[in-house]
Amino acid sequence: MTWEFVLRIFTAAVLGGIIGLEREYRAKEAGFRTHFLVALGSALFMIISAYGFEDALNSPEQRWDIARIAAQVVSGIGFIGAGTIIFHKSENIVSGLTTAAGLWVTAAIGLACGGGMYILATASTLLVLTGLEAFNIILHKINTQHKQKNQD
Repeated sequence: MTWEFVLRIFTAAVLGGIIGLEREYRAKEAGFRTHFLVALGSALFMIISAYGFEDALNSPEQRWDIARIAAQVVSGIGFIGAGTIIFHKSENIVSGLTTAAGLWVTAAIGLACGGGMYILATASTLLVLTGLEAFNIILHKINTQHKQKNQD
């Protein structure tokens, strides 16, 4: 089972890294290394949560909830994501929300890999990349149209 676990964290790291490369390319707050580590760590926490306490799980006098550690990943990633969100008072704008959401979904992808759900994790990664790129294209078109209106 150890090689299966290695495959799970490796897959999580690769998928998280792919999302991170897109963020790195766009020069955003959290790039390759951050997404890589979030996905890998999430997968590792999921594996530990599900399999790390097997000896204790077989004890008749104790009840264990294997989802508790995975659930805490969701809470914990909120603190990391909050660190990427910045309010610029002088301009009255908020930046970093997409990066925070990207870290959040990268953690979910890591949890899916840790649970052995490779197809779900891969499909989610593709959807994240599609969403980020589609959003970028739409914003570019809107900005271009806005500039043309202002010039006319």
